[in-house]
Amino acid sequence: MITWLSIPSILHVARSRHLYDDVGHFRKQHDHGIPRLGGVAIFVSFTITTLLFSIIDKALPVSYLLIACIILFTMGLKDDLSGVNSSTKFFIQFIVAAILVLLGDIRITSMCGVFGIFQLPFIPSAIFSILLIMLIINSFNLIDGIDGLAATTGIIVNLSFAILFMYIKQYELAAVGLAMTGAVIGFLRYNITPAKIFMGDTGALLIGLVSAVMAIKFIGVSRLTGSHLPTITFAPALTTAILIGPIFDTLRVFILRIFSGKSPFEADRNHTHHRILGLGLNHLQTTLCLSFINLLSIAIVFIFSSLSNSFLIILIFSMSLMANWIITFCLRSKERENIALRNFFA
Repeated sequence: MITWLSIPSILHVARSRHLYDDVGHFRKQHDHGIPRLGGVAIFVSFTITTLLFSIIDKALPVSYLLIACIILFTMGLKDDLSGVNSSTKFFIQFIVAAILVLLGDIRITSMCGVFGIFQLPFIPSAIFSILLIMLIINSFNLIDGIDGLAATTGIIVNLSFAILFMYIKQYELAAVGLAMTGAVIGFLRYNITPAKIFMGDTGALLIGLVSAVMAIKFIGVSRLTGSHLPTITFAPALTTAILIGPIFDTLRVFILRIFSGKSPFEADRNHTHHRILGLGLNHLQTTLCLSFINLLSIAIVFIFSSLSNSFLIILIFSMSLMANWIITFCLRSKERENIALRNFFA
């Protein structure tokens, strides 16, 4: 409700001050200026709701989470208004991740037997956790390229974790996941095609940060045992399935850019959502298609939960590779058809 009620005022201020998206950039999908300050409403809504409804216990250091959110919000807002160079972005993200890992002790302490790895010593655990947080933060920023995609993915991810936390009786963590889910639902009302506002880096980075914290905490607390605490033995695989959309797309474009001799941080139009748009689908259809794949991945992990985490993770990434191959095949078929048509009329 806070997000939903705040955005009309943000739209008014953005239009009166001409705070529009850069429509001239080659990656933009719109031909008219649209404000990109929706992340402000998401941040305010999430912060207020978290402070109001968080259960005070040791499951999550809310103070460190909110400090990290405020730092990332400040950097994201500056980027949305005037721009921030990539090195500064990554430095701030590193600081935020270090605060969560080193001060908040939000880190992966065990791989739960994935690929034969169990308990992690502190230094490898801290390094891996910082890199993982930075990866997830950036992955949400990178998928924010069409109407509704980052918001819908953020809802699926945080609502999934919230439901799972409620199942294993971790109610404070569930409250944080629900706070982010509600904040993004209020924003989606104005971001679904045709979009009236974008979340900008402010919103995308914040959703990525909270999603990363939810993922790490879920892997950790799902292993807690007790007579009144349900356990989820396939938590690493389930976490992978929940986050597979943004993570697979980010890893894919980074690898392709490196093999092409380009910087992995150089912007292009080779993201999965750009490729699906190239098949002729619109923004809403593309968002629904990618959301379906995300939900299907989660369902498959539940269906085959008796299998090992390692096998399930390989299965999820194999599914993503297969979906990517199908998109590539369809794009090449369409390109051949277009060439044949041009030759025919020539």
